[in-house]
Amino acid sequence: MLKDTARMLAEIGLPEGDVYGLPTSPMTFPDGANYRIEISGVERLSVLHVLVDEMDKKDVPVHRLISTVMGSTLLSDEELEEFAQVAHDAKLEVILTPGPRAPWDIGRQAATPEGRMSGIRYRGMKGLIQLVDDILHSIELGFNGFLVVGEGGLYTVNELRKAGKIPKEVVFKLSIFAGHANPAGAKVLEMLGADTFNPVGDLTLPQLAAIRSAIKIPMDLHVWLFDAWGGFNRIYETPEMTRVCSPCYFKIEPGPSVGNLYKPWGAGLEKLARDKVVYAEKLIELVEENWPEAKLSEVGAPDLAIPKTIRNMPMG
Repeated sequence: MLKDTARMLAEIGLPEGDVYGLPTSPMTFPDGANYRIEISGVERLSVLHVLVDEMDKKDVPVHRLISTVMGSTLLSDEELEEFAQVAHDAKLEVILTPGPRAPWDIGRQAATPEGRMSGIRYRGMKGLIQLVDDILHSIELGFNGFLVVGEGGLYTVNELRKAGKIPKEVVFKLSIFAGHANPAGAKVLEMLGADTFNPVGDLTLPQLAAIRSAIKIPMDLHVWLFDAWGGFNRIYETPEMTRVCSPCYFKIEPGPSVGNLYKPWGAGLEKLARDKVVYAEKLIELVEENWPEAKLSEVGAPDLAIPKTIRNMPMG
Protein backbone atom coordinates (compact mmCIF):
# COMPACT_ATOMS: atom_id res chain seq x y z
CA MET A 1 0.00 0.00 0.00
CA LEU A 2 1.10 3.58 -0.62
CA LYS A 3 0.82 4.45 3.09
CA ASP A 4 3.15 1.59 3.99
CA THR A 5 5.62 2.71 1.34
CA ALA A 6 5.48 6.28 2.65
CA ARG A 7 6.22 5.05 6.18
CA MET A 8 9.15 3.04 4.82
CA LEU A 9 10.62 6.21 3.30
CA ALA A 10 10.10 8.06 6.58
CA GLU A 11 12.22 5.40 8.30
CA ILE A 12 15.18 6.43 6.13
CA GLY A 13 14.81 10.11 6.96
CA LEU A 14 12.51 11.37 4.18
CA PRO A 15 9.13 13.05 4.69
CA GLU A 16 6.10 10.73 4.37
CA GLY A 17 4.74 12.92 1.59
CA ASP A 18 4.53 16.45 0.28
CA VAL A 19 3.89 18.74 3.24
CA TYR A 20 0.41 20.16 2.65
CA GLY A 21 0.25 21.67 6.14
CA LEU A 22 2.86 24.23 5.00
CA PRO A 23 4.50 24.66 8.41
CA THR A 24 6.61 27.73 9.08
CA SER A 25 10.28 26.88 8.63
CA PRO A 26 12.23 27.27 11.89
CA MET A 27 15.51 27.80 10.02
CA THR A 28 17.17 31.05 8.99
CA PHE A 29 20.42 32.33 7.53
CA PRO A 30 23.25 32.81 10.07
CA ASP A 31 22.24 36.47 10.48
CA GLY A 32 18.69 35.45 11.45
CA ALA A 33 17.18 36.44 8.09
CA ASN A 34 14.57 34.43 6.23
CA TYR A 35 15.21 35.52 2.66
CA ARG A 36 17.65 37.23 0.31
CA ILE A 37 17.65 38.50 -3.28
CA GLU A 38 19.68 36.84 -6.04
CA ILE A 39 20.12 38.38 -9.49
CA SER A 40 21.57 36.54 -12.47
CA GLY A 41 22.64 37.73 -15.90
CA VAL A 42 25.47 39.86 -14.51
CA GLU A 43 27.79 38.80 -17.28
CA ARG A 44 30.05 41.79 -17.77
CA LEU A 45 31.43 44.75 -15.88
CA SER A 46 29.01 47.14 -17.55
CA VAL A 47 26.05 45.12 -16.21
CA LEU A 48 27.55 45.04 -12.72
CA HIS A 49 28.03 48.82 -12.70
CA VAL A 50 24.42 49.36 -13.83
CA LEU A 51 23.11 46.97 -11.18
CA VAL A 52 25.00 48.68 -8.36
CA ASP A 53 23.81 52.07 -9.60
CA GLU A 54 20.15 50.93 -9.59
CA MET A 55 20.51 49.36 -6.13
CA ASP A 56 21.84 52.65 -4.79
CA LYS A 57 19.15 54.72 -6.53
CA LYS A 58 16.28 52.63 -5.18
CA ASP A 59 17.90 51.58 -1.89
CA VAL A 60 17.02 47.96 -2.68
CA PRO A 61 19.27 45.30 -1.13
CA VAL A 62 20.69 42.64 -3.44
CA HIS A 63 22.78 39.92 -1.85
CA ARG A 64 24.00 37.51 -4.52
CA LEU A 65 24.92 37.70 -8.20
CA ILE A 66 25.03 34.75 -10.60
CA SER A 67 27.68 35.85 -13.07
CA THR A 68 29.49 34.87 -16.29
CA VAL A 69 27.04 32.07 -17.15
CA MET A 70 28.65 31.98 -20.60
CA GLY A 71 31.88 31.08 -18.78
CA SER A 72 34.35 33.10 -16.72
CA THR A 73 37.06 32.10 -19.20
CA LEU A 74 35.56 34.62 -21.63
CA LEU A 75 36.62 37.56 -19.45
CA SER A 76 40.23 38.71 -19.21
CA ASP A 77 42.04 38.56 -15.89
CA GLU A 78 41.92 42.35 -15.76
CA GLU A 79 38.14 42.33 -16.21
CA LEU A 80 37.72 39.64 -13.55
CA GLU A 81 39.93 41.54 -11.11
CA GLU A 82 37.85 44.69 -11.58
CA PHE A 83 34.65 42.65 -11.33
CA ALA A 84 35.83 41.31 -7.95
CA GLN A 85 36.77 44.82 -6.81
CA VAL A 86 33.41 46.38 -7.72
CA ALA A 87 31.45 43.52 -6.11
CA HIS A 88 33.65 43.68 -3.01
CA ASP A 89 33.06 47.42 -2.62
CA ALA A 90 29.29 46.92 -3.05
CA LYS A 91 29.32 43.99 -0.57
CA LEU A 92 27.82 41.61 -3.13
CA GLU A 93 28.32 37.86 -3.11
CA VAL A 94 29.37 36.62 -6.56
CA ILE A 95 28.67 33.08 -7.70
CA LEU A 96 30.94 32.79 -10.71
CA THR A 97 30.26 30.22 -13.44
CA PRO A 98 33.37 28.30 -14.46
CA GLY A 99 33.37 26.57 -17.83
CA PRO A 100 33.14 24.83 -20.14
CA ARG A 101 30.15 22.52 -19.76
CA ALA A 102 27.33 21.27 -22.01
CA PRO A 103 25.70 22.97 -23.88
CA TRP A 104 28.49 25.56 -23.99
CA ASP A 105 31.20 23.10 -25.08
CA ILE A 106 30.98 20.61 -27.98
CA GLY A 107 28.32 18.45 -26.29
CA ARG A 108 25.09 18.83 -28.29
CA GLN A 109 22.87 16.08 -26.84
CA ALA A 110 21.45 18.67 -24.46
CA ALA A 111 20.32 20.72 -27.46
CA THR A 112 18.21 17.94 -28.97
CA PRO A 113 14.47 17.62 -28.19
CA GLU A 114 14.88 14.48 -26.06
CA GLY A 115 18.34 15.40 -24.80
CA ARG A 116 16.87 18.46 -23.12
CA MET A 117 15.30 16.16 -20.57
CA SER A 118 18.71 15.12 -19.24
CA GLY A 119 20.69 17.16 -16.76
CA ILE A 120 23.75 19.09 -17.84
CA ARG A 121 27.00 17.46 -16.70
CA TYR A 122 30.74 17.99 -17.04
CA ARG A 123 31.93 15.73 -19.86
CA GLY A 124 34.77 13.32 -19.10
CA MET A 125 37.81 13.92 -16.93
CA LYS A 126 38.71 16.72 -19.34
CA GLY A 127 35.59 18.60 -18.23
CA LEU A 128 36.33 18.05 -14.53
CA ILE A 129 39.95 19.13 -14.91
CA GLN A 130 38.90 22.29 -16.75
CA LEU A 131 36.24 22.99 -14.09
CA VAL A 132 38.74 22.77 -11.25
CA ASP A 133 41.41 24.71 -13.13
CA ASP A 134 38.95 27.53 -13.84
CA ILE A 135 37.88 27.62 -10.19
CA LEU A 136 41.45 27.68 -8.88
CA HIS A 137 42.33 30.49 -11.28
CA SER A 138 39.27 32.51 -10.27
CA ILE A 139 40.09 32.04 -6.57
CA GLU A 140 43.50 33.60 -7.28
CA LEU A 141 41.65 36.60 -8.73
CA GLY A 142 39.54 37.01 -5.58
CA PHE A 143 36.32 35.03 -6.15
CA ASN A 144 34.83 32.85 -3.41
CA GLY A 145 31.59 31.44 -4.90
CA PHE A 146 30.96 29.12 -7.85
CA LEU A 147 27.99 27.64 -9.71
CA VAL A 148 28.28 23.87 -10.22
CA VAL A 149 25.99 22.00 -12.61
CA GLY A 150 26.31 18.31 -11.71
CA GLU A 151 26.84 15.91 -8.81
CA GLY A 152 30.21 14.70 -10.17
CA GLY A 153 31.54 18.23 -10.31
CA LEU A 154 30.14 18.96 -6.84
CA TYR A 155 31.77 15.81 -5.40
CA THR A 156 35.10 16.77 -6.97
CA VAL A 157 35.29 20.35 -5.75
CA ASN A 158 34.00 19.46 -2.28
CA GLU A 159 36.62 16.74 -1.87
CA LEU A 160 39.27 19.27 -2.87
CA ARG A 161 37.83 21.71 -0.35
CA LYS A 162 37.95 19.05 2.38
CA ALA A 163 41.56 18.30 1.43
CA GLY A 164 42.52 21.96 1.72
CA LYS A 165 43.21 22.38 -2.01
CA ILE A 166 40.29 24.82 -2.21
CA PRO A 167 39.81 27.28 0.69
CA LYS A 168 37.15 26.24 3.18
CA GLU A 169 35.30 29.55 2.85
CA VAL A 170 34.58 28.98 -0.86
CA VAL A 171 30.84 28.45 -1.54
CA PHE A 172 29.39 26.00 -4.08
CA LYS A 173 25.86 26.47 -5.43
CA LEU A 174 24.22 23.61 -7.35
CA SER A 175 22.46 24.88 -10.46
CA ILE A 176 18.85 24.39 -11.60
CA PHE A 177 20.42 22.70 -14.64
CA ALA A 178 21.03 19.62 -12.46
CA GLY A 179 17.24 19.15 -12.39
CA HIS A 180 16.59 18.17 -8.75
CA ALA A 181 12.98 18.13 -7.61
CA ASN A 182 12.52 16.08 -4.41
CA PRO A 183 13.80 15.74 -0.81
CA ALA A 184 16.01 12.72 -1.58
CA GLY A 185 17.87 14.56 -4.34
CA ALA A 186 18.24 17.58 -2.07
CA LYS A 187 19.74 15.40 0.68
CA VAL A 188 22.22 13.92 -1.81
CA LEU A 189 23.38 17.42 -2.79
CA GLU A 190 23.71 18.43 0.86
CA MET A 191 25.76 15.30 1.60
CA LEU A 192 27.97 16.01 -1.42
CA GLY A 193 28.81 19.45 -0.02
CA ALA A 194 26.41 21.89 -1.72
CA ASP A 195 26.18 25.09 0.31
CA THR A 196 22.99 26.13 -1.48
CA PHE A 197 20.92 24.63 -4.30
CA ASN A 198 18.35 25.53 -6.93
CA PRO A 199 15.47 23.04 -7.33
CA VAL A 200 13.48 23.04 -10.55
CA GLY A 201 11.28 26.09 -10.74
CA ASP A 202 7.75 24.66 -10.98
CA LEU A 203 7.45 22.81 -7.66
CA THR A 204 4.34 23.42 -5.55
CA LEU A 205 4.53 24.87 -2.05
CA PRO A 206 3.86 21.45 -0.43
CA GLN A 207 6.68 19.95 -2.53
CA LEU A 208 9.03 22.76 -1.51
CA ALA A 209 7.98 22.33 2.13
CA ALA A 210 8.90 18.64 1.92
CA ILE A 211 12.35 19.55 0.62
CA ARG A 212 12.81 22.10 3.40
CA SER A 213 11.91 19.47 6.01
CA ALA A 214 14.74 17.25 4.73
CA ILE A 215 17.69 19.68 4.46
CA LYS A 216 19.29 22.61 6.25
CA ILE A 217 21.06 24.39 3.36
CA PRO A 218 19.42 27.45 1.71
CA MET A 219 17.10 26.90 -1.24
CA ASP A 220 17.38 29.14 -4.32
CA LEU A 221 13.87 29.66 -5.68
CA HIS A 222 12.87 31.00 -9.08
CA VAL A 223 9.98 33.44 -8.82
CA TRP A 224 10.22 34.41 -12.49
CA LEU A 225 11.61 32.01 -15.06
CA PHE A 226 12.43 32.12 -18.78
CA ASP A 227 9.60 31.67 -21.27
CA ALA A 228 11.41 28.63 -22.67
CA TRP A 229 11.20 27.00 -19.21
CA GLY A 230 7.58 27.87 -18.55
CA GLY A 231 7.61 31.66 -18.29
CA PHE A 232 5.82 31.70 -14.95
CA ASN A 233 5.74 34.55 -12.44
CA ARG A 234 5.50 33.53 -8.77
CA ILE A 235 6.34 36.88 -7.18
CA TYR A 236 2.94 36.96 -5.47
CA GLU A 237 3.75 33.63 -3.79
CA THR A 238 6.93 34.96 -2.16
CA PRO A 239 5.41 35.69 1.27
CA GLU A 240 4.37 32.05 1.67
CA MET A 241 7.56 30.80 0.03
CA THR A 242 9.56 32.83 2.54
CA ARG A 243 7.62 31.44 5.48
CA VAL A 244 7.74 27.82 4.34
CA CYS A 245 11.21 27.65 2.73
CA SER A 246 13.35 29.90 4.94
CA PRO A 247 16.26 30.34 4.48
CA CYS A 248 15.90 31.01 0.77
CA TYR A 249 17.20 33.15 -2.06
CA PHE A 250 14.69 34.51 -4.57
CA LYS A 251 15.74 34.44 -8.23
CA ILE A 252 14.24 36.73 -10.87
CA GLU A 253 14.98 35.64 -14.46
CA PRO A 254 12.48 36.96 -17.03
CA GLY A 255 13.26 36.64 -20.74
CA PRO A 256 12.66 34.40 -23.75
CA SER A 257 15.30 31.76 -22.97
CA VAL A 258 18.59 31.21 -21.19
CA GLY A 259 20.41 31.23 -24.53
CA ASN A 260 18.87 34.51 -25.61
CA LEU A 261 19.46 36.05 -22.21
CA TYR A 262 23.19 35.43 -22.05
CA LYS A 263 24.13 35.52 -25.73
CA PRO A 264 24.97 38.00 -27.08
CA TRP A 265 26.13 40.18 -24.23
CA GLY A 266 25.20 43.82 -24.50
CA ALA A 267 22.91 46.67 -23.57
CA GLY A 268 19.91 44.36 -23.18
CA LEU A 269 21.44 42.83 -20.05
CA GLU A 270 22.08 46.28 -18.60
CA LYS A 271 18.41 47.28 -18.92
CA LEU A 272 17.33 43.91 -17.56
CA ALA A 273 19.57 44.39 -14.51
CA ARG A 274 17.73 47.63 -13.70
CA ASP A 275 14.37 45.93 -14.25
CA LYS A 276 15.29 43.10 -11.89
CA VAL A 277 16.04 45.57 -9.10
CA VAL A 278 12.54 47.03 -9.63
CA TYR A 279 11.02 43.53 -9.45
CA ALA A 280 13.06 42.82 -6.31
CA GLU A 281 11.67 46.00 -4.74
CA LYS A 282 8.11 44.79 -5.44
CA LEU A 283 8.93 41.33 -4.08
CA ILE A 284 10.24 42.79 -0.83
CA GLU A 285 7.15 44.98 -0.48
CA LEU A 286 4.88 41.95 -0.92
CA VAL A 287 6.73 39.95 1.73
CA GLU A 288 6.74 42.86 4.18
CA GLU A 289 3.00 43.46 3.68
CA ASN A 290 1.89 39.83 3.86
CA TRP A 291 4.35 38.22 6.28
CA PRO A 292 5.71 41.12 8.33
CA GLU A 293 7.58 38.75 10.64
CA ALA A 294 10.01 37.98 7.81
CA LYS A 295 13.52 39.31 8.05
CA LEU A 296 15.53 40.32 4.99
CA SER A 297 19.34 40.18 5.21
CA GLU A 298 21.29 43.40 5.17
CA VAL A 299 23.61 43.97 2.23
CA GLY A 300 26.98 42.35 2.93
CA ALA A 301 25.80 39.77 5.51
CA PRO A 302 28.85 38.10 7.13
CA ASP A 303 28.32 34.63 5.60
CA LEU A 304 28.12 35.85 1.99
CA ALA A 305 30.93 34.81 -0.37
CA ILE A 306 31.89 38.39 -1.20
CA PRO A 307 34.97 38.53 -3.45
CA LYS A 308 38.30 39.42 -1.98
CA THR A 309 40.32 42.00 -3.85
CA ILE A 310 43.88 41.85 -5.08
CA ARG A 311 44.91 44.67 -2.80
CA ASN A 312 43.44 42.86 0.25
CA MET A 313 44.71 39.36 -0.53
CA PRO A 314 47.75 37.97 1.27
CA MET A 315 50.92 37.98 -0.80
CA GLY A 316 53.00 34.90 -1.52
